[in-house]
Amino acid sequence: MTLGQKIAWDDTVLPFQLDQSDVRGRVVRLDGVLDGVLKQHDYPAPVEALIAEMALMTALIGQTIKLRWKLSLQVQANGPVRMIATDYFAPSEDGEPAKIRAYASFDAEQITDATPFDQIGEGYFAVILDQGKDTAPYQGITPIAGARLSDCAEAYFAQSEQLPTRFALSYGRSTEGDGREHWRAGGVMIQMMPKASPFASGGGSGEDGLLSASDILDEDGEENWNRVNTLLDTVEDLELIGPSVSSTDLLVRLFHEETPRVFDVQPVRFGCTCSEERLRNSLSIYSAKDIGHMTTDEGTVTADCQFCGAHYTLDPATLGFEAEAKGDDE
Repeated sequence: MTLGQKIAWDDTVLPFQLDQSDVRGRVVRLDGVLDGVLKQHDYPAPVEALIAEMALMTALIGQTIKLRWKLSLQVQANGPVRMIATDYFAPSEDGEPAKIRAYASFDAEQITDATPFDQIGEGYFAVILDQGKDTAPYQGITPIAGARLSDCAEAYFAQSEQLPTRFALSYGRSTEGDGREHWRAGGVMIQMMPKASPFASGGGSGEDGLLSASDILDEDGEENWNRVNTLLDTVEDLELIGPSVSSTDLLVRLFHEETPRVFDVQPVRFGCTCSEERLRNSLSIYSAKDIGHMTTDEGTVTADCQFCGAHYTLDPATLGFEAEAKGDDE
């Protein structure tokens, strides 16, 4: 695909609802966000693909939840890719963009020619909701299952939220008019409305006994869900990431019989919350002796942000609770 200019619906999430079937959803297109995430590191192609998929899901899920601060998705595993972490920071004001950041930890020597998902191995997929100061974060965990990260997210919603959920995602490198390549991604998330999902108990019919949509829905709900999934099955990769089909046109093409209703578009951007102040606060629990162990031969304390690559160099005499106490006495 050749793109000569930025597209209006890039780096946006469009919420929608299908009134005929009690299904809600989101359409996402990511372009500059992925550039911001991936240019910070020299990731192998399989790792880039995994991060692109996680970033897509983070944008879709984050916009679904009424957050006051942060949603995090994490993968912890025993394969060549040890960890993938993404954060979605909700807008602080109406009309402002949400912010996404992501990074992965991996053993470069163990990366193989297998599929990106096969680089993960066994482990777990976690969703963490942090509503900010004076609140306890919520964490839900499900085992790594299926053939892609989106399968893990679908299993999480079935187990933890009892909400049938489906993702249709596409991502890959695109070529600009000047020949430069960069990553581009798009996807659709559909989910039954909470009121349409009765509580299920006991083991499920999915992989390793996990719950699936048929274990959760009643007869009418299952019929609606299957019909909408059949329509989503017709989506093509180029419709998800290409320049020719807008998010609204895609919804009309897929779901016109389901009476789609759209809401305000949410812009998303790459963004990081790291700062020298946050770093100093995180080090304030340490004694001067502890700070001494962190000090380099050059006499400084250094730190790098894994998300954005920012580098910090600090004077150890100004760090830790003893430095603060000394400052209070003066």
